[in-house]
Amino acid sequence: MYRRLSSILFPIAVIVLIGSIVWGYQEHQEKNAILIKAENQYQRAFHDLNHHMDRLYDELGQTLAVSATSQGMQRKGLVNVWRLTSQAQNEINQLPLALLPFNKAEQFLSRINNFAYQTAVRDLTKQPLTQQELKMMKSLYTAAGTVNKELGTIQEAVISDHLRWMDVEIAMASENTPHDNTIIDGFKAMDKQMGEYPENEWGPSALSTDRIRSAKGLQGKDMTAEQIKKKALDFLGASGAGKEPKVTEAGSKTDLPAYSVTIAGTGGSTTELDYTRKGGNLLWYLNSRAVKSRKLNFDTARNKASQFLLRHDYKSMTPVTYDEYDHVAVFTFVKAIDNVRFYPDKVTVRVALDNGEVVGLQASDHVFAPKLLTPGKPKVTKEQAQKGLNPDFRIQEYRQAVIENDMQKLVLCHEFIGKINDRNYRIFMNADNGTEETIEEIPDGAKPIYK
Repeated sequence: MYRRLSSILFPIAVIVLIGSIVWGYQEHQEKNAILIKAENQYQRAFHDLNHHMDRLYDELGQTLAVSATSQGMQRKGLVNVWRLTSQAQNEINQLPLALLPFNKAEQFLSRINNFAYQTAVRDLTKQPLTQQELKMMKSLYTAAGTVNKELGTIQEAVISDHLRWMDVEIAMASENTPHDNTIIDGFKAMDKQMGEYPENEWGPSALSTDRIRSAKGLQGKDMTAEQIKKKALDFLGASGAGKEPKVTEAGSKTDLPAYSVTIAGTGGSTTELDYTRKGGNLLWYLNSRAVKSRKLNFDTARNKASQFLLRHDYKSMTPVTYDEYDHVAVFTFVKAIDNVRFYPDKVTVRVALDNGEVVGLQASDHVFAPKLLTPGKPKVTKEQAQKGLNPDFRIQEYRQAVIENDMQKLVLCHEFIGKINDRNYRIFMNADNGTEETIEEIPDGAKPIYK
């Protein structure tokens, strides 16, 4: 009996064993194929990065070498610089460097990219490169040479020692293994060198594109949680009477320490407010209650929003757009200075259409808006600026306005609101030279408010 049983089970066991070996071999082969494919992708991205950084260095040098009057060649060179930095940034993102402290080198590429783009899109015949910008380009050229040298060292080691990027990924993923991989050490050294590069060498035009909202731009003293609680109850007025807010500190180790205030409401709703710790400025407010019906018209809702802003000391604000969803009207207001709209200073107000209660306020742009006392006078007339518009653009409203351009500089403009190709647009024409500063499409839902 046992002999008969073994004669049946033994072949089955052999078949299972062989099947397991074959399956394991196939799994091993598939895993190797995936690893080889990943390694090949890493190697391609790394060598492409070296190639594009080398070309970037050459392109910066060639752009500096041309005559100051050769604006066409300068523009061509800057466009190439912008394209090459974009490619280099893409290739860095394909490498397993997420866990490395590589932010300084990435910031270097980002600043070159921003500078090249912002400079190339302007009219260099009217606004040629300044001495400060040329000086900064020389600094970028020197820094690019430093990056290239480090990358070249890493590339030589990769080729001569047959280093694998998969080992980098494994080393970075391991919590116990010391990160002494040659590639890792090379990228760390490069990032350290970029971090030691003098910050002021970048110049204000490059730094302005990286402006970060922080407490440094605010006035006033640091507020306590109790002071913030009082401010929140004062802001809410009757709707906050008799309620106990919960105040928590947020972002204490960031550039913008803040307080979050939460008040429980009825029916599962909550009221939330965020304040900056420095100065106690309200960033936003939201009452999450459901609005189930629409009883108020546009004019009544707009008046409710305007009265709310005046009551809370948001002065000289004028409505510019209107939207509506879920029985809530959403108005965007901007500052008006001498009848000129100042777009960087804006707030968004949400009005419940069942009873006119303001159930939301977004005020962070107002808190961090640059200070402007007077918008100045245009050098180009409305009629002169209008000649630069597309003949098919149907103007529906005109005014003067101040905006921030791509370099985050304040610019006085002639603002034309109108329609072309069945779309609503705002076109801002520079009031100093009559050129198009920027064009904004007005979404279908966000209706412009005409005066």
